[in-house]
Amino acid sequence: MKFLPEPVLFNDWHVVGRSQDLQAGKVLSVRLLEEDLVLWRDDTQALAWQNRCPHRGARLSLGKIVDRTLVCPYHGLAYNSRGCCVKIPAHPTQLPPAQADVQTYQTQERYGLVWVSLGKPDRDIPDFSEWDDPTYRHICCGPYHYRSSGFRALENFLDIAHFPFVHGGLLGDPEHPEIEDYQVEASLNGITIRNVRVWQPDPDGTGQAATVTYEYQVLRPLTAYFCKESNGRRFAIFFHVTPVDQVECIGWMWMAMNYACEVPEAELRAAQDKLVAQDIAIVESQRPQRLPLDLQAEVHLASDRASIAYRKWLKQLGVTFGVT
Repeated sequence: MKFLPEPVLFNDWHVVGRSQDLQAGKVLSVRLLEEDLVLWRDDTQALAWQNRCPHRGARLSLGKIVDRTLVCPYHGLAYNSRGCCVKIPAHPTQLPPAQADVQTYQTQERYGLVWVSLGKPDRDIPDFSEWDDPTYRHICCGPYHYRSSGFRALENFLDIAHFPFVHGGLLGDPEHPEIEDYQVEASLNGITIRNVRVWQPDPDGTGQAATVTYEYQVLRPLTAYFCKESNGRRFAIFFHVTPVDQVECIGWMWMAMNYACEVPEAELRAAQDKLVAQDIAIVESQRPQRLPLDLQAEVHLASDRASIAYRKWLKQLGVTFGVT
């Protein structure tokens, strides 16, 4: 295990996949915070372990599930759902030693996603307020792969001044780039960004241009949410970024909307894929790839109030992984 120099990310919850992709009998390999993990399901419970057999270091993700155990592909050692070695084929009468047990991690399934913590989380998975509201459609988008720091990707999510240029004709227009002042409140528990107003050519699918208002919340260092409203139509996104390593990450996104019930889900997802692809191209071009927390390292404008607060908050929390 590569222990992080600060506990913030190590003890947080991170998405490692969709529940629907972790079917019974299937073994998956994922990477989180520079640690290789193996995922599998014992009956209905999602399990996440270090992807390494303690015997000779083979990848357990190359193994198979037999009788509710995960079997190493190298010498056939079998592990139960607690990560305990229960069988050594070469020595069938030997009681497996405790040293043969696999490193296991805490898991939860929520919002149709599998969440893992490598440490000891002191809080639950962040709340997605529209999740249990039956008046909203919920659409899962992603995974979105970025060759950049997760904090660069998350900060881009908070940045509204890029809409007219990166998403021109969709979320903004270069002829209407003005960003009015907005409010930011920060505490150790997160950041709230209110009254962010921006002109959009078609904010709610009616074909009518309008100035809309966004409200953002940064719930955890790599989890954020926004909701925008236009004429009673509300659209929200719950966004989590998984830190694969310091300069690689994966975005997972839930959209919630209380309108456009007639629009096919595939069409809505394709539109979001297009927007995120535009973001990824910009985020991957940024240098340095890791997010600078020193406010002197880059130029800041009044419209950067949200990202300034985000960088200050990360520094206050003591984050060092994926930042400079």
